[in-house]
Amino acid sequence: MVLSSAGESRDRRAAVLVVDDDVSIRRMMIAALQRSNDYDFLEAGNGRDAIDLMRREHPNAVVLDLMMPVMSGFDVLQERATDPELRRIPVIVVSANRAPEIATAVDKGICAFLPKPFDINVLNALVRSCLATEIETG
Repeated sequence: MVLSSAGESRDRRAAVLVVDDDVSIRRMMIAALQRSNDYDFLEAGNGRDAIDLMRREHPNAVVLDLMMPVMSGFDVLQERATDPELRRIPVIVVSANRAPEIATAVDKGICAFLPKPFDINVLNALVRSCLATEIETG
């Protein structure tokens, strides 16, 4: 689902895809990021929808949970690793999972890892940092 923010800009604003199976967490992240940034938002409740949106909408950054139904965040990272277009999109992993598998996520080229529960200010800083990286390399 595409969520557009209020008001339109002459230039295309950065689009951030927020992926989490918990709708309240997705909405909280979007609300926090909207408060201090001028982004457009997309959201997905599972990895399959996330991959579809990444391919169709080409977001500038993705905030991705790892533990989800249908297709996990690990599966998203694995599929992303095989697709040159998707690899260009910076991913911030936000997860309560602190298992050794997190090293696998880092090896898949994520931009950052943020453990849950997280500080909204840190999330904002990571999104800005990853977007700046995307702009430099894009």
